[in-house]
This record gives sequence, C-alpha cells and structure tokens, in this order.
Amino acid sequence: MISVLILPLFPAMGTGGLLIVLIRVWQCRYGQIIKNRFNWWLAIVGGLLIISSALAHQPQEAWLGLANFLPFFLLFIALKIIIKHPRQLQQLSWFLILPSLPIVLLGFGQLFAAWDTPPLLESILGWQLVPQGIPPGRMSAVFIYTNFLAIYLAIALTLALGLWLENWQTWRRKSTQQLTWTLLLLTLILLADISGLILTSSRNAWGLALISFLAYALYMGWRWLVWSVAGATTTILWASFAPNLGGEQLRKIVPAFFWARLSDQMYPDRPIETLRITQWQFCWDLIQERPLLGWGLRNFTPLYEAKMNFWFGHPHNLFLMLSAETGIIATLLLIGIVGSIMIQGVRLLRNWSLNGSRIVFFSYLVAFGCCILFNLSDVSIFDLRINTIGWILLSAISGVIDSKSSKIYYS
Repeated sequence: MISVLILPLFPAMGTGGLLIVLIRVWQCRYGQIIKNRFNWWLAIVGGLLIISSALAHQPQEAWLGLANFLPFFLLFIALKIIIKHPRQLQQLSWFLILPSLPIVLLGFGQLFAAWDTPPLLESILGWQLVPQGIPPGRMSAVFIYTNFLAIYLAIALTLALGLWLENWQTWRRKSTQQLTWTLLLLTLILLADISGLILTSSRNAWGLALISFLAYALYMGWRWLVWSVAGATTTILWASFAPNLGGEQLRKIVPAFFWARLSDQMYPDRPIETLRITQWQFCWDLIQERPLLGWGLRNFTPLYEAKMNFWFGHPHNLFLMLSAETGIIATLLLIGIVGSIMIQGVRLLRNWSLNGSRIVFFSYLVAFGCCILFNLSDVSIFDLRINTIGWILLSAISGVIDSKSSKIYYS
C-alpha cells in the first residue's frame, strides 16, 4: 500500500507499484477471479468497450481510450481480493490523505510565491508546478488542471473527516498523548484540504465538501451542524442568485470570491461552446444517432471540434460521455455494477457487525459518492492518479462487502 501513499507526488512509482500488485494477485488468485460471477459482468463491459472501439468513428483514438478503463478493471478485481478487513481501510485512508498536506503547501507556493518546477525535477516527478495555477489564479498544485486537484482534495477531506471523528470518539473515552497528536495532525490536514478546496475555485468541489459535512452531521446526529451548514449554504446561494430579493444586502456579508464564482459573474464572457449545456446537448445528439455502441472512446473531442469549430477535451459529464462514446448498454452495465456495490455497502453499514470502525467505512461510501457526483458535471478519468484513487475506493468498499461472508471478520 506504500504505492498509494506515493501515487499523488510520484505517479510513475505509485502506478508501477500497483501494477506489480495487480500482476501478483492475478497470478496467485486467477482461479478465484475467474470463478467470481461478479467479475464476468465487468468482463462483458470490457468486451463491449473493445467492440465499440473497433467500430469507432476514429478507431485509433478509441483504442487509446481503452487505457482509461481496462487496466483499472483489472486493478479493481485484484485490490478487492487483498482489501478485506475494515481495519485495512484505516491504514489506506492515512495513505490517501497524507500527501494532501504537501500538495496544498505546494499549491500555496504556486499561487503566492510563483513557485515553479525545474525541468530536470519535472521529468523525474512527472508533473509540473505552474506559477499562478492552471487556469491562472486557481490552485492546481501537482495536477494538470485545478478541477483534478479539487476532486482529490474533496476525497482527502472526506476520508480525513472519518479518521478525525473516529480518533475523537476514542480520545473522549481515553485521552492519550498519542491520540492528541493524531487529532492535531488530522486537524492540520483538514484545514489544509479546506483551504486548498477554496482556492481551486471549483464550484463542484465546494458543493461536494458541503455534502460531506452534511453527511457526517446526519450520521453523527448533530442537528446544530446540519442547520449551520444549511444556513450558510442558503445564504451564499441567495447572495449569488437572488440579488433583487435581498441578495444584494447579503453580498455585503458573503465574500465576492464565492457569490461571483457561483453566479458566473467572475467569468461573464464565456463562449457558448464552453458551456456545459452546449456540450450535453451535443452528447445527447450523438447518443440518438448511435445508441448501441456509440462513436468510440475519446471521439467526443474530434466530433465536437468538427461541429463547433472549437476544441474541447470532454463534455463535463462522465455518464453522457460514456453513453455517446461507448453506447447505452455498456454505460448502463457499468452503472449497474458500481450501483450494486454502493447499495450493498449501504446495507452492510446499516447492519454493521464487522470488527473495525464503522465510521471509516462510512467515509469510503461518502468519498466514492463524491466521485460519482463530481462526474455529473465533470470527468475525472483523464487524470491517472484520480482515476486510480477512484477505483481504489470502490475496490476497498467491494472487498469489505465480500469479507462479510467469512466468519473470521465478525465480532
């Protein structure tokens, strides 16, 4: 699991380590993997993606696009075999959140001190620290775009909240110096993640952070926090979208950084081709023309450029993109696989009888739920690290679900 720890800062080493794990598990557990009928459904999705690529509008682009899916299917199957015990989730959470602290510090240097990476260091690390961020004025740190940093920090924040609450509950029962230092470290990570999220200026990630806080507040039964978050959210939204109904007065209280970004007044002159509604309508038209096998992975960009005379990397909705590029059948099957895991996870949480922290498992459900919500208005699979982390979260949830059939893990 050290590969997970180094993945965000040293992607080549992290993915290399995970590749070794993948190969070893498949070698040792091939028979078990083949017998698992759940894996057959994932194999069917993989087969449909290959057929779609062979019949794609631009097959070469589609074959390249398979790299965003097929290796991760294999990784998911491997990791859910070795992540079985709920206690493993605690260790995995630490490995996922610890890199967020140096990443945010690098982001602060990027924005406020114009830090850059020397060419030699860039070639070693595999990422570039761009002064002022990408796009300018928005923290992107070690990622190629601010939105990828935003979803990473949203995941880290959610998992860190789970660890903080677990350790806080233990500290209340038995206060020790070690627990105190652990809580202080987790508090520092939480503050860093929140600061970084704010500076990404990602409306999507802001919403995910609020949803995470609300989820934990409801889980803990903290009504005061639910009402506080709901009140703050209502105030900000009112200031952003209802200036003529008292919102103008609220704008004197709410920082312009928030209401101007949410209302799009920060970037008022955006071309119509960059609007999500334009991209989604184009995807819908593509789906209607080829509903079964789609146009091929990575084919949205050339098709959109040919139609709009404007280059755009993706349509800011993973599910519309998959339906347009791979067809409705493959998309629904993949949604069904992921959805069934999440439903089983919720059922397991409600009837929790496993050794280990219930709240940490809850944090994985919320974190992966954030990934799903993020992909309703963006696409995260094009960053290797974010895509990998998403599949790690899902495999951890699935692995613990599978372990419930083994009596050794029951209390």
